[in-house]
Amino acid sequence: MTDQLDRLDRRLMEQLQLNARLTVAELAEQVALSPSACWRRVRLLEEAGYIEAYTAQLSASRLGYGVLAFVSLMMGSHDKKTTRAFEMRLAEIPEIIACHNVSGRYDFLLEVVAPDLQGFGEFTRDVLQTLPGVKEIHSSFSLKPVKANRRLPIPDQASPR
Repeated sequence: MTDQLDRLDRRLMEQLQLNARLTVAELAEQVALSPSACWRRVRLLEEAGYIEAYTAQLSASRLGYGVLAFVSLMMGSHDKKTTRAFEMRLAEIPEIIACHNVSGRYDFLLEVVAPDLQGFGEFTRDVLQTLPGVKEIHSSFSLKPVKANRRLPIPDQASPR
């Protein structure tokens, strides 16, 4: 596959981001391709790494998570051993649904779910404060999602590698 996405590739990815449960026949109809051509193109997009996975978006509230917190963590030490231990421990904690190493005052930005504020407080004391190397924690809470679809805009051409 070339480094350029054509109109059909972009439409395929847009439709799959909207609904990854479409059958090949339904997807083909949406983008005006035959099912076999559609299937081949999707496979090429997967093989080229444009499509990484197919997932289900679950309802946090239906699962009992009433709090979404954005937690900024400052590390007391930036040595490789501490950072590696911290990152390995993060990967084991299911309530942390996303983590980014960021620039600025804080070193990491986490998205954390909890059943309620009391549960979040307990999680902070029992889990976050015990992580290797953590010096400072600052939390902000989502009052309501304004845009939470997490769909990527698809550029006219693929980004250079």
